[in-house]
Amino acid sequence: MIPDFSEAERDTVQTLSRQRFNNEIEVHTADAELRLNKESDAITECPTLFFKERGCNFAIFKTGVSEFRCQFFYEPADQFGTGHTFYNDLTECVAALLQTQSDHERESQGVRSGVTGEDLA
Repeated sequence: MIPDFSEAERDTVQTLSRQRFNNEIEVHTADAELRLNKESDAITECPTLFFKERGCNFAIFKTGVSEFRCQFFYEPADQFGTGHTFYNDLTECVAALLQTQSDHERESQGVRSGVTGEDLA
């Protein structure tokens, strides 16, 4: 059985989300059923922290004692991840989730971040 998020882990999510959005974010607890192994059809119930901001839903899943996954979505059919299957560090997981969503939000508004070919010339 996967242990629930600790109070310190909840505080980490709360603090990082507050820093990202500059306001108090209400973080909810939930459970999600995830397939943790691609080679198996077994479903595992995982503790989840969930919050919503700027029309975007964020979910952080605890998949082991010190193992986490994350995703964000606007509609259930439009789910996005960070490109990493799992994280061993919650701070890294949440920071990557918030940064990936921020990048996605900017790109959706037509703002590109990062180095361009012109920067290299």
